Amino acid sequence: MKIAILSRNKNIYSTKRLKEAGENLGHEVDVIDTLHCYMDISSNRPTVRFKGEALPHYDAVIPRIGASVTFYGTAVVRQFEMMGTFSINESVAISRSRDKLRSMQLLSRKGIGMPRTGFAHHPDRIDDLIKNVGGAPVVIKLLEGTQGIGVVLADTQKAAESIIEAFMGLNANILVQEYIKEAGGADIRCLVVGGKVVAAMKRQAAAGEFRSNLHRGGSASLVRLSPQERKTAIDAAKTMGLNMCGVDILRSNNGPVVMEVNSSPGLEGIESATGKDIAGMIIDFIAKNAKPNNTKTRGKG
Repeated sequence: MKIAILSRNKNIYSTKRLKEAGENLGHEVDVIDTLHCYMDISSNRPTVRFKGEALPHYDAVIPRIGASVTFYGTAVVRQFEMMGTFSINESVAISRSRDKLRSMQLLSRKGIGMPRTGFAHHPDRIDDLIKNVGGAPVVIKLLEGTQGIGVVLADTQKAAESIIEAFMGLNANILVQEYIKEAGGADIRCLVVGGKVVAAMKRQAAAGEFRSNLHRGGSASLVRLSPQERKTAIDAAKTMGLNMCGVDILRSNNGPVVMEVNSSPGLEGIESATGKDIAGMIIDFIAKNAKPNNTKTRGKG
């Protein structure tokens, strides 16, 4: 098979591992900078061009698209879809997962556990917004934030009101969520491939930090999932329409709650914590499913 990895940096761990895994399994793998692609949108023969030439036919693409380039990146993936190329995550599903509000609304509609959440732009009653999610402490998030940026824990009602007023002054859209204190600054990252949880790790926040992101000093360790946690991760991935993703779960007193579904999860932390060849599992899934025009959303927006 001929596989393209859409990535801005060929030297990052996840991209290197996917390329290595693909080549070890006998496939031809190219890394293509997403932002350097440009598209010929014609009715008879749509193409993706790169460095002055039309790209050759690929059997499959693996989108590794950062949040800051979601709009253009999904347009490139969509162009490949129009050409009949299989994408492990389709453009519509990536866009759906990147829209925090839309993704939470979809998860809520399917009855998947989530923290109590409020969404606001310029609420008339800030006190009611905070009360509606259970009162302080609350977590306040910028809708456009990623990797823990723009996420603030407000311990008191007054602090929450001040932070929300500050974000309102910036004309920002915000999410206000209940703080799951019993999680103890830890979450669980479940890696889902092809409708199965293939690996899971517990991420523990560093001392004095409530965000468990590894690049913020968090630590990773093996974890055993309960059947309910496993089902929650699988249901969340299915709701987003993602064949491969990371689902971040908190253990609450009311059962597992989903914090985020990530369509381009990093592989370094979870491969190191679990010792599993997750990149190889992803390539295996592609090899079994990459048939021409095998896409649910071909031609849709």
